[in-house]
Amino acid sequence: MNIEKEINSSVLAAVKELYGQDVPKKMVQLQKTRPGFEGNLTLVVFPFLKMSHKKPQDTAQELGEELMSHCKAVSAFNAVGGFLNLVIAPEAWLGLLDDIDRDPHYGERAATESSPLVMVEYSSPNTNKPLHLGHVRNNLLGWSLAKILEANGNRVVKTNIVNDRGIHIMKSMLAWMKWGNGCTPESTGKKGDHLIGDFYVLFDKHYKEECAELEKKFMADGMSEDDAKKKAEQEAPLIRQAHHMLVKWEAGDKETRDLWAKMNAWVYKGFDETYKALGVSFDKIYYESNTYLVGKNKVMEGLKRGLFYQKEDGSIWADLTGEGLDQKLLIRADGTTVYMTQDIGTAEMRFSDYPIDKMIYVVGNEQNYHFQVLSLLLDRLGFKWGKDLVHFSYGMVELPNGKMKSREGTVVDADDLVAEMISDARKTSEEHGQSKEFSEAEKQEIARIVGLGALKYFILKVDARKNMLFNPAESIDFNGNTGPFIQYTYARIQSILRKSGGCETPVETSYAPNVKEVELIQKLDAFKAAVADAGQNYNPAGIANYTYELTKLFNQFYHDYSILSADTDAEKAFRLKLARNVGKTIKNAMELLGIEVPERM
Repeated sequence: MNIEKEINSSVLAAVKELYGQDVPKKMVQLQKTRPGFEGNLTLVVFPFLKMSHKKPQDTAQELGEELMSHCKAVSAFNAVGGFLNLVIAPEAWLGLLDDIDRDPHYGERAATESSPLVMVEYSSPNTNKPLHLGHVRNNLLGWSLAKILEANGNRVVKTNIVNDRGIHIMKSMLAWMKWGNGCTPESTGKKGDHLIGDFYVLFDKHYKEECAELEKKFMADGMSEDDAKKKAEQEAPLIRQAHHMLVKWEAGDKETRDLWAKMNAWVYKGFDETYKALGVSFDKIYYESNTYLVGKNKVMEGLKRGLFYQKEDGSIWADLTGEGLDQKLLIRADGTTVYMTQDIGTAEMRFSDYPIDKMIYVVGNEQNYHFQVLSLLLDRLGFKWGKDLVHFSYGMVELPNGKMKSREGTVVDADDLVAEMISDARKTSEEHGQSKEFSEAEKQEIARIVGLGALKYFILKVDARKNMLFNPAESIDFNGNTGPFIQYTYARIQSILRKSGGCETPVETSYAPNVKEVELIQKLDAFKAAVADAGQNYNPAGIANYTYELTKLFNQFYHDYSILSADTDAEKAFRLKLARNVGKTIKNAMELLGIEVPERM
């Protein structure tokens, strides 16, 4: 039974009967009754005063009496000024719980062939370093957003664009050529992405040394400190060699391309291991090495159409001053491309591959301006979704000791973080004495589920737009607003159901739920709205917060009332059914966050 829908229809009928007027559905405003007042749902009466021409209290009283006579869902009411507090009939709550119980995917909508096709891009790693904590937030947000959009009835394509070309890639390659001595992941025992990341850091170390020497020389020649620093950064031998290597790469030099392919293959294998550990995947992966020429051709096409302009040095630009922005470089004077050009090429390839209705880019907020420009350029080039592309902009992840810097090798590595979270979960579980009866394999699997659940929940419960401080110790706590707290509650519910023997008797139709039981049913009913809101506002945190509130409410109920030792068989039957559906909803909600829940803890 959809209680609110039935009350809405009854209110519209009551207004027609009492005041002779048809009113739009949006005029009916129902909200949860405020604490301290008797009732479950409250109707806001003020919109109907123009029809009744009576005082708020009198209008509320009339509407209440009409609902009592004609709406089976309402068993009592009280009018307080312009608010009509409605007490919902016990049989209505039982009917609602029945509906929830029958639907294994309650609150979610299945997509059809005609549903909108939404593409979500996330991850976007560079092949010069392993994934780090910032990538972890990106991947978790992208995966969860895709799941939430699917739960709202969309068809979703999960995609990744790998930044596998450019000056940063050349830096790692050059460092490996100079100081690698032919080493490989196999010879060093390192994951490929970690090995290449080491050479990126090594390049930066030697580059800084060269810059420091040149800067001293230029300052000794009378140059200012700022000018000397800028000139040194441009003329250091290593950076000049890296730029030369990039030109050779773009020219298709075989030796350069072969080394590039070999080193990238090492990185991709490492990435795949990390993605698997995080529980994320993609339907389609694009590579900048394939998209940049497509983007270059698209820009040249735009130049011919007069959409862009060319400077005397041969560089190509977009004039966005008419849109309140600036001039944007698209192709350099030497013919090489920039990120914007590559994104245009990627969009062209995606649009050819899929009939996209909406494109969502999950990228950090430092790229806000980039996507503002990209949207204008794609629209100018004729992409139907260009102007309405969504930049799912999220804040940076910081640590208690400051920000991460990949060039200095001070990042929090994703692989190390996952391993640490699993280890901490194992230790915490053993300290609580919760794993004594489990086999070694079970202990490790539970530690994996709980450790990753702690990591994912801690990151996803925060509003994505905000910067956040990640604290592993707080995330692994089994109390409070954490993943392990929610997972433990789910496992507790499963334990109760197992102890019941799985032979639940039907709930008596005359059973009248108490206040706490009604609160839980009402909270279960709110899952539909939570899923819809999270999809509309691209907000995984809304699902996380809903799940915590439901979990907290159940634990309060479980503290006050027994389930297996209930006073009557009717109470026991109802509470087992209620607990089962709380567990189901927790599991479904956590799945939208990409979080597993263990059957035992």
